[in-house]
Formats: sequence, structure tokens, C-alpha cells
Amino acid sequence: MPVILTTDLIVFFIIGLIVYFGLGARGNGATRGVWLALRANRLAMISLAILLVYAAGALMDSIRWRDAVTDSSGTQVVAKNGGTVYSTEPLSLLDRAFSGMRKRVEKTYSAPLATKLYAKESMELPGGTITRDYPPLKYPGSHLLGTDRVGNDIVFTALKGARTAVVIGAGATAVIIPFAIFFGVIAGYCGGFIDDVIQYLYTTLASIPGVLLIVAFMLLFGGSGFQGGLISDKLLFLGVFVPNDRLFWLCLILGITSWTDLCRLIRGETLKLREMEYVQAARAFGSPGLKIIYRHIVPNVMHLVLITFVLQFSGLVLAEAILSYIGIGVGPEMGSWGNMINTARLELSREPVVWWNLFAAFLSMFGLVLPANIFGDAVRDALDPRLRFR
Repeated sequence: MPVILTTDLIVFFIIGLIVYFGLGARGNGATRGVWLALRANRLAMISLAILLVYAAGALMDSIRWRDAVTDSSGTQVVAKNGGTVYSTEPLSLLDRAFSGMRKRVEKTYSAPLATKLYAKESMELPGGTITRDYPPLKYPGSHLLGTDRVGNDIVFTALKGARTAVVIGAGATAVIIPFAIFFGVIAGYCGGFIDDVIQYLYTTLASIPGVLLIVAFMLLFGGSGFQGGLISDKLLFLGVFVPNDRLFWLCLILGITSWTDLCRLIRGETLKLREMEYVQAARAFGSPGLKIIYRHIVPNVMHLVLITFVLQFSGLVLAEAILSYIGIGVGPEMGSWGNMINTARLELSREPVVWWNLFAAFLSMFGLVLPANIFGDAVRDALDPRLRFR
């Protein structure tokens, strides 16, 4: 039985955009010119390949279904009404593809590629003597970056965090861009009373500490939603869809509290563009205001949108880690690099120090944020005609 979360739709939308632009690059339009410019940039292509790996991991972790419950003889369990009984644990393609990592669970901490546990325990020798030593692992040498406190493989935990980072970065940015473009262009083009009202709106919103808004919003809406782990029937709509997803509410509130800076930039750029000769000529010929905005204003502010998209994406990935660190991010059972950092806070103060949890989260975030910034700069240069033919 498939299970679809609200945030899965964000991942499917991202994959759809990638496919759309990939098909556009095969044609003869402007997308192909941008693709040819990007293909000449080796560093941009390497960054794109890394980003596609993260996107593929997020997609694999967004396609999940529940298996039918079977008894000890392998026969499917049937409910009283004659229907099939399904497991409460939905497993994604990522879970099934890396089932070896998921199932290789140790007792507690183990160092990278170790053969024994990380801490000594009292052990009884064959002769009956009690000694303190490092117990052997169930799966020696199979954990590339070791295991966490409950014995889960750190590499698999980091892989599960990729979907959360992609959803937060892309989902919140998808909320930011429409708000910022609409209010910024309207304020800059119309001016007067409308401009004053919109300025008052985003200035007031920007003056409120974002953390307080996020905490209040998550306490109101994000406390009862799906937070990872098992799925109960009361969370399901039509037996398939989960509309109340804590990660979705986090994306929404991050987007609502983060659109003001881009709106201010777009307003300032629109104030300049509305005085340009081609806009004045369009007014003189009687073109309606909405057509001027659509044909002349919005296309000329997209460079700001693109740059902000990349910067916001990177910042929101880091913001999720910080929010999970202080306890108002995603649930503890959902894969998140922020939860890994929060767990590592106590691990760094113990003796001996457990460093690999923090290292895996840092490496995962670094591997996503850096290519995103490099690829965004390359796309900006490819869209700039002054740099394209230099």
C-alpha cells in the first residue's frame, strides 16, 4: 500500500522541473544556450552531478509503501472485514536499496570500520572469569563511519537526512519566491499608497524575530503531524495520503518568515525598471499595466530571484539543522542532519569522544551547500549575455 506525504509532492515537483529543463536543453531555445554554457564549465558540471545524486536520494526516500503483514508461515493476515492488514512502518526505496545498512544494527557506539564496540563492558570469559573489555561487533568492519548511540549505521542515517534537506531548501524557497515577486513588483511599479502598505507589511514582519514566529507556528500546527517512524490510520487520508506532515509546516513557516529580503530587492529593482525607456514606450503605446509587468518587469528581476534562490536554499538547509538542534525542527524519528548535530552535542562531551556523528552531518551538508552555490553562480553567468560571449 503506497504512502504519500505532503512533502513528497515537493520532491516530485523538483524532479519534474529537472526533467522539464533537461528536455528543454535538447531543443533550440534559450534553455539550450544556457546548457551549452554550463557544459563548458567543468566545475559546474561536477556540482550538477553531485546535486543530482542528492536529488536522486531524496526521490528514492519519497517513494514508499507499506508491506502486507504475514504470519510465521508466510500467509497474509486478513482483518475482520476481509481486508489486508498492512504494516505500520512504510519503507521507502532508499530503505529497501540499503536494507543491509538499515538492518546491521549494533548494541551501541562503534568507531568507523571497527571490529569492537567503542566502550568497555563487563564480559564473562569461557572459564567463568569476569573481565572488562571491548565486546566484538555483530557486523565487524561493515560500518564505514561507525554507529550511533542505538547502534544504527551513521552512513545510512546521513543518507536519510538528504531528503529533509532538499525538501526544506526547495520547499521553503518555493514559498518565498511567489510572495517576494508579487509584493515586490506591485510595490515598485504602482508606488504611492500601495507601496506604503506593502513596505509597512514586510517591515513589520521583518522586525519580528524569526525564531519566535517559527516556535509559535510549530507549537500551533506542527505538534500533532507525522514526524517520521510509524504511521497510524488516523494520519492517513483515503488510506494513502498523509496531509498533516510536520516537515511541511516547517517549510511553510520558513518561507513565510524569509521572503522580506527578496521582496525589498525586487521592489528596488522595479523602481529602476519602471523608468526605463522601453517601459515608458510601452505605456505610451497604451499597454496595460499587467502586461508591462509580465513582459518587461518580471523577466528583468529574475536574476535577483536566481541568486537569492541559491543563497536561500543553502541558508535554509543550515536553518533546518539549527532548528532541529534546538528542538523545534523535524521529529526525532525523521532523518535529519540537524538531529545528528543535536545528538553529537552530548557525544562530544563524553570520554572517549564520539566524533563521527558530527563529522557525517558536516560532510553531508558541505557536500550539498557548496555544489549548490557553485552551480548557482554558473547558471547566473550563463544567463548573463555579457558574460556568455566573453
